[in-house]
Order: sequence, then C-alpha cells, then structure tokens
Amino acid sequence: MLEGGGQIVRTSLALAALTGKDVRVSKVREKRPNPGLQAQHVTAVKALAAICNAETDGLLTGSRELTFKPRSHVSGRFSFDVGTAGSIPLILQALMPSATYAPDRVDFDLTGGTDVRWSPTIDYVRLVVLPVLRLMEYKARLNVHRRGHYPKGGGRVTMSIESSRMLKSISILEPGQFSSVEGISHCVRLPSHVAQRQAASAKEILGSRGIRDVNIAIETYPSDRDPHIAPGSGITLLMKSTSGSVIGADSIGERGKPAERVGEEAAMKLLSEIESKAPVDRHLGDMLIPYMAVAEGRSEIFVSQITMHTLTNIRVAEIVAGVKFDMQGELKKQGRIAVQGIGLRT
Repeated sequence: MLEGGGQIVRTSLALAALTGKDVRVSKVREKRPNPGLQAQHVTAVKALAAICNAETDGLLTGSRELTFKPRSHVSGRFSFDVGTAGSIPLILQALMPSATYAPDRVDFDLTGGTDVRWSPTIDYVRLVVLPVLRLMEYKARLNVHRRGHYPKGGGRVTMSIESSRMLKSISILEPGQFSSVEGISHCVRLPSHVAQRQAASAKEILGSRGIRDVNIAIETYPSDRDPHIAPGSGITLLMKSTSGSVIGADSIGERGKPAERVGEEAAMKLLSEIESKAPVDRHLGDMLIPYMAVAEGRSEIFVSQITMHTLTNIRVAEIVAGVKFDMQGELKKQGRIAVQGIGLRT
C-alpha cells in the first residue's frame, strides 16, 4: 500500500494501541530490498506491546506478517535495546502517540541509532517535533545521553512522556514570521573540526541566500573523554515561527562524505522549506497525522510538500482510526490537510 514500508507498521500499530483495535499487517515492507520486519521494527513493536499489554504474533526479524492485539494502557519505566544502529527516532514515532494516553507518566530508555540514514535525527525530534506537539498539549522531555551512528549504534536516549487527558486540535496554516536559523552540528570519535566545518558550510550556504543570523551549536568530545562507540557526525537546522511552528532539516555524515557537503545538504533542505513559505515542513507533516486523527476538534496544517509518507499515514489513519482526511494538493506539491479528530480521551 502506497510507500509499502515500515511506516505502515509504525502508524497502524500506534493507532491500534490508541483505539484498542486488533490489527493484522501482511506483506510487511514488501517494496523494500530487505522485506519483512527489521530489528528496529521488532524493538518498536515490543515496546509498544509493553505499554498497551498487547498480544503479538509474527514478531520476528524477517517476518512478513504481524498481528497486534492491544488490551490496556499502562504506565511505568521501560528499557529496550535495538542491538544494532536501528533508528531510535523511528521507534519513538511508534511509541509517542500511545504513551501520552497512559494513566500516568511513561519513561523510556532506548539504545540504538540516534543519527542514521533514512530517518529523522534525534535532534530533529527534540528541536522540531516536540515543540510543535506542545501546541497540542503533548508534554514530553527527551534527553540524549550518547549518540549512535551506523553501523554499531550504541546511542542512548531517555524520554519521559506525561499523561494527557486529551490532545487538542492544531491549526498551522500561516507561516507567521520566522526568526533566525538555529541548529546543532555534532561529531563523535572524530576530530572536532568535522563538526565545525559542517556548521561553517551551512552558514555559508544560508548567507549566500541572505540569511545572516545563524546560530549553530557545536557538539564535540575530547578523544580521552568520548563515550561513543563508533565515529559519526551530523547537523540539524531549524527556524521557529511566531505562529508556534518550527521547520527543520538535517543531514548525516558518512564515510568518504566531506563535512562541507553534510552542512550544505542540510542548508539546502532548509532553504527549500523556507522558500515554500509553508509553516510545516514535509517530514513534520506526515508525523503529525496520527496525532491529528485522535485529537479533539478539527486540525488543519499547510505542508511544504505532500510526500508518499504523508499519503500513507493518512490512509492508515483512515483505516484504523475511522477518520476522513480532507487533503487539498497532490504528491510532491504543497498541500493543505485537515481532519475532524475523534477526540480520544484517557
């Protein structure tokens, strides 16, 4: 169905946990080169099953069919280790919607990849996703204790999610006025100049487009006090709006990829979002869909680009949550997305 990847598993099971519906997902990741559940999907489902007392069948690496039967929301402390560089941010995508409807606070301690390809960075979750979710009265704290990069992972993140009686609807249709560019450029188990060059390159690109007010924090570690398991780097950029929205962009370092190109990629992505004049960036747009589906009242957002992930999340939310989205726009174009949420309560 549509993008045919892990997003279907994450979103369908997150909404199943919220609505208490039994769900069976077949042909899991059928369109991917390595079909079936991978380590990060297995960890995400195990964690989600723990916080909603779910019964599962087919929860094995490589499995192409999965059954998930949630029973009740629970609170408490939970620890999970992906065992690889599997993406912690993508695991959080599955956990975060359900955790806020637990009877009390839920605390997660997750080990895996914090900054890896084909996933938002952990800084994007912390600095872009969470501030916008606060507009819906979603309350959470995210702490990064150790970064994890491909291929060894080993990153550690803790997250505390407060119980919400009900999420509020969100309306982000106008861009408002965006402030200066902020960000964080990091490198671990590498010379500090890598992070500095990433930041300098991003500033140069943004400056060439007339954006001079750029504040990028540098995160590096002395070689004798670096707690990380493997080398890696990355940069996350963002702009905050007077409307309360945040747009962001990121890029990850790789072996053989110059630090200057890492910074340039993030800057060009952010410029694309800025020039679209939309208040919600393309990646945040698809992430907001499950929350909009269960919130109270009518939610509306204007996104810079409707992606295949956006369409997939909309379709899954309609099937599992029983809502109907109104979308004005088309794939790879700007669009307005609205829905009357089901007003789910704890």
